[in-house]
Amino acid sequence: MLKKIGFLALFVGTLLSFDQPVTGYQIGDTATDFKLKSVDNKWYSMADYKDAKGFIVVFTCNHCPFAVKYEDRIIELAKKYKPKGYVLLAINPNDPVAQPDDSFEKMQERAKEKKFPFPYLFDEGQKIYPQYGATKTPHVFLLDQHKVVKYIGAIDDNVEDAKAVKEKYLENAISALEKGLDPNPSTTKAIGCSIKVKK
Repeated sequence: MLKKIGFLALFVGTLLSFDQPVTGYQIGDTATDFKLKSVDNKWYSMADYKDAKGFIVVFTCNHCPFAVKYEDRIIELAKKYKPKGYVLLAINPNDPVAQPDDSFEKMQERAKEKKFPFPYLFDEGQKIYPQYGATKTPHVFLLDQHKVVKYIGAIDDNVEDAKAVKEKYLENAISALEKGLDPNPSTTKAIGCSIKVKK
């Protein structure tokens, strides 16, 4: 009997060890503001945009092939939604020791080359991306004007070809907010490279 109880306890303990806690923001959470350095050597936070109707926070980087494929789409999103009051803030979450191509200097080079029309921020010390729960580059978080998280996930449903996109998840989510509705879906799976941390 004791052996059976011992085995059961071990089995339950093993199951619990695989039950990873949910980390990062969930839909409906209020995001904490941040203050991060951009490639123009200025510091930015959401508080700087008093009249913003919402925030498109994109965790992205230089080196990841997925992030590179989405660069032009991110640029177009920033241009399209800025006049509507939505501020796009791109954040590089990668540690430059783990991935030298994502150093601050390389970020500056990339932003200049692509003429980024948005702040390209460096998550120095990797303090911000864990708060959000970002796991990929790119990984998108749409916040309303009160910094409440309304959508988390992918930009759209086709990494390879922007012209073949069928579902524009992020744009649909913004459209829902503009109508006073909750996005549906409110979450999708982010497809991209894992965030690089120092070993």
